[in-house]
Amino acid sequence: MFEKFVTQTDFTSQQDFIDNFKIIVPDHFNFAYDVMDEWAAQDPDKLAMLWTNDQGKEVRFTYKDLKYYTDQTASYLQQQGIGKGDCVMLILKRRYEFWFSILALHKLAAVAIPATHLLTAKDIIYRCKAADIKAILAAGEDVIVDHISGAMKDCPSVELLSAIPPVVPSEKSGDLFTREIPAAGGKVLKFQNLEEGIAQAPAFVRPPKNETGDTMLMYFTSGTTGEPKMVAHDFSYALGHLATGVYWHHLHPNSLHLTIADTGWGKAVWGKLYGQWLAGAVVFVYDHEKFTPADILQKLQHYRITSLCAPPTIYRFLIREDLTKYDLSSLEYCTTAGEALNHAVYEKFLQLTGIRLMEGFGQTETTLTLGTFPWMNPKPGSMGVPNPQYDIDLLTNDGRSAEDGEQGEIVVRTGKGKPVGLFKEYYRDPELTHEAWHDDIYYTGDVAWRDEDGFYWFVGRIDDVIKSSGYRIGPFEVESALMTHPSVVECAITGVPDEIRGQVVKATIVLGKGFQSRIATPEDKEVFIKELQDHVKRVTAPYKYPRVIEFVDELPKTISGKIRRVAIRDKK
Repeated sequence: MFEKFVTQTDFTSQQDFIDNFKIIVPDHFNFAYDVMDEWAAQDPDKLAMLWTNDQGKEVRFTYKDLKYYTDQTASYLQQQGIGKGDCVMLILKRRYEFWFSILALHKLAAVAIPATHLLTAKDIIYRCKAADIKAILAAGEDVIVDHISGAMKDCPSVELLSAIPPVVPSEKSGDLFTREIPAAGGKVLKFQNLEEGIAQAPAFVRPPKNETGDTMLMYFTSGTTGEPKMVAHDFSYALGHLATGVYWHHLHPNSLHLTIADTGWGKAVWGKLYGQWLAGAVVFVYDHEKFTPADILQKLQHYRITSLCAPPTIYRFLIREDLTKYDLSSLEYCTTAGEALNHAVYEKFLQLTGIRLMEGFGQTETTLTLGTFPWMNPKPGSMGVPNPQYDIDLLTNDGRSAEDGEQGEIVVRTGKGKPVGLFKEYYRDPELTHEAWHDDIYYTGDVAWRDEDGFYWFVGRIDDVIKSSGYRIGPFEVESALMTHPSVVECAITGVPDEIRGQVVKATIVLGKGFQSRIATPEDKEVFIKELQDHVKRVTAPYKYPRVIEFVDELPKTISGKIRRVAIRDKK
């Protein structure tokens, strides 16, 4: 299918990719019609999604199945008054109704807003008010329903609540579709049964065509400071992921691909939707409540999964298992993103599986902007090279392009036009949009450096870079050094004020099981801290070692799992 949207499909080198990769964007592009329904017309019985859960249930969907269910879901929503431009929040976890719903919303030219099931009532209120959300489609678990119900008195824009029954019903969930929910303005809402609504909907009537520039999708980013921003994408965004699925994930029609991500995060549509189905691959979904490395490895073995994408943290847990117990011979290709990859994790995974981890980089505001592609040898720990969709540069503090080896902020130059995949705007916030994107430059807020071969290396967020005695120290390089010590499970590097050096490096560390005894007494702790400091000095440049070390049970994180270094810095 992807051949319809690019000028050339096969590349032998990065220069070939740069010279010949161009995406063709139609005026009225809609992924649900122009890709998914086209697959249903051309190859209706081809498997599109293999879904399983931790209760042992398994469902297989062909492209013909997905057309039927997305049409039915679109019809149901249409009957409830959902149409073009209406904002609909999806709190559906990894239930297969998420895919029915997001594609149905595309068909209606409504705006899909995926959200995590971890949202509290306060989070839901903020999102409903910020985007005038008209409907919420949710998984019917008690905690999700309770948070939604508790928010409704402060959400006047919400007109429709619809839910799917919980996987494991409780006594409380028995009245899910009968309970009355007090809502804003004296209204009373009830959860409709989404499952029944889809099954009973009349034949779908397709609405008028959307414009490609219409808003299709929005994400509330959970930044490490301030309220979440609303990142709005138009319908071309789906095509922007062509490079993600076809070239970075290296997928083909016989691929069975697993991306480990909840549907509430942008990584889900990076790895479980657009690029994968442009390639004609099968999307594998494992709907589970708790991440267990052994379960993931069992799924890889049992289903003969060929392609895996996960953040480095997941790979770090996988390589701690005894991989000799599992047959992973079906794996052809593995990718990683979401955080910078530790060199030691790369080497261990390669040693155990024979597969190189191909790193990539992007943001909620973009598709894949930097990547390691199949025709190149990766440099472990590097994000790779620019995706030709994006005109990437590094800018120093004084506004010039950084030299090789010099740190600078990653920016996207847009003077030649908006790249396919770059966001439209921060919704309803022109000031914030202009702050990040002005004078034909989008500023990512991420700092990196580029080596002589054109590979980019992550340093950290601008606010997180530490300036000590004239040196600029990125948190990631020190964290990577510490993570090679067997005692360290997680760590965060921040700068703390120092009268002589300006700032010094502080490490906040979570220890692994069995290492707590190393800090049982002040004397033991002092010896152990010295051991960790010496370890960092051996692994990386000595001036980067942490002069301050603190041990904690857990690190403060955002709702999306990012370490909140600002909370560590602000801790007294």
